[in-house]
Amino acid sequence: MRIVFLGVGALGSTAAMWCRELSATLAFVDFDKVESKNLKAQAFVKQSLGKNKAEALKAQLLNFYGIKAEAFGVRVTSENVAQLLKDATLAVDCFDNAESRKVVSTQAREQGLPLVHAAISGDGTFGLVRWDERFTPDAEDAAGQATCEGGEHLPMIGLLSATLARTIQDFVEKQQRRDSMVSLASVTVTS
Repeated sequence: MRIVFLGVGALGSTAAMWCRELSATLAFVDFDKVESKNLKAQAFVKQSLGKNKAEALKAQLLNFYGIKAEAFGVRVTSENVAQLLKDATLAVDCFDNAESRKVVSTQAREQGLPLVHAAISGDGTFGLVRWDERFTPDAEDAAGQATCEGGEHLPMIGLLSATLARTIQDFVEKQQRRDSMVSLASVTVTS
C-alpha cells in the first residue's frame, strides 16, 4: 500500500505523523519550504527551517521514528500529477487552494484512485474530511489565502488532522470511507 499526501503544511504534516505506523509506504508532495511561521501550526522542527517541506517531513520520520518515506519537492500540476500518483493506493489532499485540489481530483478520478480531502475554514471555526465523490472545493476569497499560518487555530488543526488520520486508518484496515464535519465542539461522522 502506498499513501500519497499532497500538501504537507498544517493538516498534511500533522496527519502524516499520526499515520506513521500504518502498514503502508508514505509519500509526501509539497513544493514549499519550511519557514519560521510554519513552526507554530505544522509538524516541523526548528532544524527544518529553509528545507523543502516534503523532504523535511521525510527526514523527521526517519530520524525520530526510523520510518522510511518518499518525498517529492514539486508543485502539483496537470503535467506531473499522473506520475506523482502512479502506484498510489490512496491519495490524501491537504492543499490550501482550489486549483490544486481540482488537478488532483481530476487525475484520481481518471485513475480510479481513492482520494480523501481535508479542509479547514479560513476563520478556523470548522473543518471537514470528505471523500472525493462528495467533495467540491470552495473558491478562495483571495488567491493563496492562508488558513493555518499562525498558532490561533491549533486546536482545530489537531482535531481535523486526527480525524483525517483516523479516516485513513479506517480505509487502510477496513476499506471504509467515512466523511466527517469537525468543530471545536464535536466531530460528526456524516456518511
